[in-house]
Amino acid sequence: MARRRIGEFELIARYFAPLAKSFAGARGLASDNAFLAADPRHDLVVKTDTVVAGVHFFVDEKPGLVAQRALRVCLSDLAAGGATPYVYQLSLSLARGWTERWIAGFAQGLAVDQRRFGIVLCGGDTTGTPGPTTVTITAFGRVARGKGLGRDGARAGDDLWVSGTIGDAALGLLAARGALKSSDLEQRYRLPLPRTTLGARLIGVASATADISDGLIADAGHIANASRLAVHIERDLVPLSVAAKRVVMGEPALWANILGGGDDYELAIAVPPRKRTALLAAARAAKVKVARIGAFARGKGVVLTVSGQPRRIAQTGYVHF
Repeated sequence: MARRRIGEFELIARYFAPLAKSFAGARGLASDNAFLAADPRHDLVVKTDTVVAGVHFFVDEKPGLVAQRALRVCLSDLAAGGATPYVYQLSLSLARGWTERWIAGFAQGLAVDQRRFGIVLCGGDTTGTPGPTTVTITAFGRVARGKGLGRDGARAGDDLWVSGTIGDAALGLLAARGALKSSDLEQRYRLPLPRTTLGARLIGVASATADISDGLIADAGHIANASRLAVHIERDLVPLSVAAKRVVMGEPALWANILGGGDDYELAIAVPPRKRTALLAAARAAKVKVARIGAFARGKGVVLTVSGQPRRIAQTGYVHF
C-alpha cells in the first residue's frame, strides 16, 4: 500500500516550523507573512512567493502579465497582513531559449505595477535553468509595530466577510483553457487585483485575515484552523460578478469551482459584529466592496450551507503537492 504524501501545511508544521520557533515574528509559520521589527514605530511584513511556468501561469503567457501576476500575489498577502507595500526582491530563473524581448516585456510589466502599487525593486538574482521559467518574489511591507494581521485572531461570534467577488479566477481559468467563453473572467484569472487599498485600513477592525489564493473554502478554513474554531459559510451570501452569475446559472456544478478553485486574491476577513460599521467605512475609503458571508463559531472545520441547509463540500481548494 502506497504511503500517503503529506500536504503543504502538515509538511510546514512538521519540518520547518520547528526551525522558526525561536523567532516570534515567524508566528509559528502559521501565517503567510513574517513580521520583523523595522524601527520603533513599524514592523516589516515579509512575503515570498514563487510562480512556475506551466503550473501557475501558461507557458506562452505574455511576459508583462507573468511579471505582474508574480508581484501581485505577494502584494495580496501583504494586504492580508495589514501592510503597505514598500520594496521587493526578484529571483528570476530563465528557461532555455529566453529572449531579450521577453525580458523587456517582463520588466515593463513590473514597472507598470511599481507605479500603481507604490513599491520598488531593491535587489535579487537571475540565473538560467533547464526547467521551466520560475519567478520568485520577496515583497516587504510596513505596518504599525505589533499591529500586523494574521490568521489566528478570530473569535467565536466574529462574522466572516470577503472583499470583491469570488470565483471569477477559477472560472477564468476555464475560459483561458477554452472550456467557457468570457473575456472578463479570463482577465480576472490572468491579472489578479490585490486589495492593497483595503488591507492597511483593516488594522484595528479585523481580528484575523487571509488572502483568498487557495480558494474561499480553503482560506476561510485556514483562519478557522489557526483560530481553533469552525467557520460557517452561507453559499447564497457569497458575492458573484455578473459574468460568474451568468455562468453558474447555466451550469450549477461550477459552484464547486467558485468556492474551491482559488486565485481570487480577495481578502477573507474575520470581524467582530460591533466593528461592522468600521469595516464598511474602511471599505468605502478603499473603494472596495465587502460582503458578509458567514460567521465563526466553536467547533472545527468548514460548514457550508445552501438556503440554510448543510451541503457537502465538493472541492476544498488548491492542493500544492
